[in-house]
Amino acid sequence: MEAIYQFVKLDKSESLQEFAQKKLDKLENKYDWIVKAQVYFKKEEVQDPKGYICNIKLSAPGPQIFAESNENSFEAATSETIRDLERQLSKRKGQMKTHSN
Repeated sequence: MEAIYQFVKLDKSESLQEFAQKKLDKLENKYDWIVKAQVYFKKEEVQDPKGYICNIKLSAPGPQIFAESNENSFEAATSETIRDLERQLSKRKGQMKTHSN
């Protein structure tokens, strides 16, 4: 899966990118039909105490899958976003099985 990272009004962070990539790799291992991930990190100053936002769009068969989280850190936001995507992917996989029978 191709992953594209964008840091909105932030400096690029290799460690954050690696953290997200490890989580995306786990998703890809479980759902090998994911084509591409677009990952956005942004900081919203007005959203104290949270404001660390991660949103991810996945390209896969069918409609695009999207999730976004706003947490106390980028790592927490990434983890929560991935959990949300996992739920959606699991549901999509169930729908795909139904159609292929």
